Amino acid sequence: MQRTQIYLSDSEKQGLQALAMSSGLSQSALIREAIDSFLERHQPVGRLARLRQARGLWAASEDLPSWPDLRSELNSEAPAVP
Repeated sequence: MQRTQIYLSDSEKQGLQALAMSSGLSQSALIREAIDSFLERHQPVGRLARLRQARGLWAASEDLPSWPDLRSELNSEAPAVP
């Protein structure tokens, strides 16, 4: 680990102290946790990671037709194969 210094506003410092007291974690641990979270959210992700993040995105949507309904609709619109 490497040591670094940062400047905090009075309200940031007070909020950090309050959170440290209520959580039982050190201010340093809270800052490291916040930085880790920030870095994770802002890392460039590959195509596979994006697909995994999007999995189930519309699962709870009520206004989308079911797969059998979609397939039936596509089959009825498709031209007959001779």
